[in-house]
Amino acid sequence: MLDEYVKRILQARVYELAEKTPLEKANRLSQRLSNHIWLKREDLQSVFSFKLRGAYNKIVHLTAEQQAKGIIAASAGNHAQGVAMSAHKLGLQAVIVMPKTTPRIKIEAVASWDAEVVLHGNTYDDAYARSMKIVAARGLTYIHPYDDPDVIAGQGTIGKEIIDEYGDQIHAIFIPVGGGGLIAGISAYIKTLYPHIKIIGVEPDDAPSMYEALKANERVLLDQVGIFADGVAVRQVGEETFRIARQTVDEVILVSTDELCAAIKDIFDDTRSIVEPAGALAVAGIKKYVQRDSARGQNLIAINSGANMNFDRLRHVAERAELGEHREALFAVTIPERPGSFREFCETIGRRGITEFNYRYADKAAAHVFVGIQMHESVSEKDVLLAKLRDMDYPVVDMSDNEMAKLHIRYMVGGKAQNADAERLFRFEFPERPGALLRFLNHMGQQWNISLFHYRNHGADYGRILVGMQVPKGQDAELKVFLDEIAYPYWEETENPAYQLFLGS
Repeated sequence: MLDEYVKRILQARVYELAEKTPLEKANRLSQRLSNHIWLKREDLQSVFSFKLRGAYNKIVHLTAEQQAKGIIAASAGNHAQGVAMSAHKLGLQAVIVMPKTTPRIKIEAVASWDAEVVLHGNTYDDAYARSMKIVAARGLTYIHPYDDPDVIAGQGTIGKEIIDEYGDQIHAIFIPVGGGGLIAGISAYIKTLYPHIKIIGVEPDDAPSMYEALKANERVLLDQVGIFADGVAVRQVGEETFRIARQTVDEVILVSTDELCAAIKDIFDDTRSIVEPAGALAVAGIKKYVQRDSARGQNLIAINSGANMNFDRLRHVAERAELGEHREALFAVTIPERPGSFREFCETIGRRGITEFNYRYADKAAAHVFVGIQMHESVSEKDVLLAKLRDMDYPVVDMSDNEMAKLHIRYMVGGKAQNADAERLFRFEFPERPGALLRFLNHMGQQWNISLFHYRNHGADYGRILVGMQVPKGQDAELKVFLDEIAYPYWEETENPAYQLFLGS
């Protein structure tokens, strides 16, 4: 049966619309991982995803009668654009059913290909159910996103292109997995003709549909899936795709959201392109494979499957990338509530870069600080620093893998203080460089108690700090001298309504 797929792939008509995408060496990543990493750039397709290969191959093979009646698909993303563009190319009527929650940029992209867009429900399942009703009412042909032989064959042309360009001296190909169409097509071609090449699927650890299916030796229906990598957020793999995967896939690697964000940054560093979370799965899987197996000198291929990234996700990606690469550690540390304790704590940390510093006065005995610290030697450096802090009697909790802390707590440290008497609030800017925060605290000395402190390194030339200081009445002159001596631009924010409403004592 796999031989039949090789034939289908060789006869696929994808190049009437899709392009043969380049296979590019990721030089920086290759050097860092001591392996030869190559990126199959499907993010460079005209719809920024591989999906149009399978969509067009399916649609072009429909009978004339089916084409005349029109086609329909349910999708919130890349498949929708592939179907719409394919229909436009062939002059066919296309209906795309999308959840109402679909980002406007994707709706407009589909509509730009003259497709009829139907918004229904809040999930893919809602959209699919509506599409089936339209099929029954109007006789349209449904174009499945992955569980169809022609769709699978269209995606399989990627495997042929890899061999045509690179040859068969490949140790492993890493492939993102959602419903399984991409991995089924590539693996059917590769394993039939080049069985020595490993096929490794990569899934998010909160959407492990293929991983669980292969483990159970049957398709499983996940109770729920994470949606950060929305391009592969599938609760159950396809019937045909699973049948192929059972014969051809060597293993499936699971990666975390933080590891995905780090992989997005890795791809950007090498290509200056930003892929979507699903598009970075393969690179994240390669990194985990190399670390696990201590692989060296291997030829490893990653499928960059798509680049339909919502712009508003970039901030989240940037913040989580450092954690995914273990270049940032998050600690909750308890320090004494007295003047100078901030500075002593920073001196303990040393010249490591501080990425974040959150504190709000709580009581007269102790202060709880949420701090982000740059790491240079991955996990081992973090363990050394934790041990040092504990040796110096700082109660400390590692928050680096605490999802609630990373998503919420780091932005919520604060609130109104009950006992922060005579508090004045100032905003400062200072040149951003290693040790800058410690130098700032040294300028402050121990004259006034710090009751609020927020600092976040945004990677800019200037650092920005919000500081609350308890300045008793009658010390305005001393405060003015301090502000002049510190020689940093500053703005007093004590009367700012945002402070009065949410932070004021």
